[in-house]
Amino acid sequence: MTDWNNVFYFSVTTAALLLSLLALWFTIAMPGIGRWNRRFFLVYFLVILACCITVLLEIAFLLYRFPRTAIYIVLLAESLLLSVPLPMLTVYLLHTAAEALRGNRLLRAVLVCWGLYAALLPSAPFTGVIGFIAGESRYLRGPLYFLVMVPQIIILLLNLAGAFRRRSRLSRKIFLGFLVALLPMIASLTANMFFDALPLFDVSFVTSAMVMYSFVLSDQIAQDLRHQQEIARQQQEIAQQKASIMVLQMRPHFIYNTMTSIYCLCQQDPDLAQKLTLDFTTYLRRNLNAIASAEPIPFSMELEHTRAYLAVEEAQYEDSLSVAYDTPHVMFRLPPLTLQPLVENAVKHGRDPWTGPLHITIRTRKTDTGSEIVIADDGRGFQAEGDSGTPDAASRSGSAGRDGGENHFALKNIRQRLEAMCGGSLTIAPREGGGTLVTVSIPDPPPA
Repeated sequence: MTDWNNVFYFSVTTAALLLSLLALWFTIAMPGIGRWNRRFFLVYFLVILACCITVLLEIAFLLYRFPRTAIYIVLLAESLLLSVPLPMLTVYLLHTAAEALRGNRLLRAVLVCWGLYAALLPSAPFTGVIGFIAGESRYLRGPLYFLVMVPQIIILLLNLAGAFRRRSRLSRKIFLGFLVALLPMIASLTANMFFDALPLFDVSFVTSAMVMYSFVLSDQIAQDLRHQQEIARQQQEIAQQKASIMVLQMRPHFIYNTMTSIYCLCQQDPDLAQKLTLDFTTYLRRNLNAIASAEPIPFSMELEHTRAYLAVEEAQYEDSLSVAYDTPHVMFRLPPLTLQPLVENAVKHGRDPWTGPLHITIRTRKTDTGSEIVIADDGRGFQAEGDSGTPDAASRSGSAGRDGGENHFALKNIRQRLEAMCGGSLTIAPREGGGTLVTVSIPDPPPA
């Protein structure tokens, strides 16, 4: 080799070596890619790294005139290593297309070509028709050097045809990744048949592999993102279904008591019976409308629903229930069946006929980051739940076991829907002076 050739080959191969190390680091360090893909590209880039090392050894051996045997061994190792990624691409293509490797015709044809290539290499030192070492430790091509290029080019063309044939089973990014990986290698190997372009083949090998890896990584991240979005959508649907079940499983005794009260009031106080019927109808209509609502609704609608419910309860309990409203802020949205079940929880678990009337206050306010609803009552309060000390109205003293379980389910459902539908939160804490304080926080929606 001339000095300029040495400098050129060394520079190009060193660049390929550094790119291989960079690709290995990305393969190991970058998250978001599946285990099989990570292992494949780890082996793939290790093979390319070994190829670059053998090329540098070849340059050093030729430059310092090592024995011919040593040079042939390095050349043989280099040639074999350069060919290994070609059938690896076939394996990756079949894996991505969800095809079995055993008995696959494409893989069989590729292995036959690769076996032919591997069989030609050992004969090179003895025949001289493929390549030989000249007297000055220079490697020269023989008249049939192109024979070792043909099987490799056929393998790449088979992979290219296989990718096109299976493109309907590949994602768009994976298919583009195969094109980016195969086309430069086909071009550089074809050029190498006519002039010495092997260092450029090394660089195209590495850069094509890195671009392909970036396509695969991008596709994997996109799939994970779609999977997460699908999980979020399913969680929202589940939460909505739970809300629907909760609506359909309204307390039968509440309906029975309300109908009985209306029946009695028809003679005693027809005007109140008429008002109670209207409030009860509003309550039922809002409950049933909540089933069909998959999006947050205006707070004013939820407040109307809650007022209708409380009007029915106040009519039945008369002087044992008192409700106050302080809701100047109503310009926000929340999941349906958020406020009403929380207020119903306060009435159901906070009321104690032996300790006087239950007072409930519903307040809203605008905060720096969103909107806040506070439901305060002076009822029986609660006991801390479990070892965690987390308060939960399901553990209010005096609650029946079955009611506590239903209440816990309802609160969990409200929390899930708040988080899934609007990023909100629900906290329950003891009220100073006795009773319970329930706070619903709803962040402002992001600007359009």
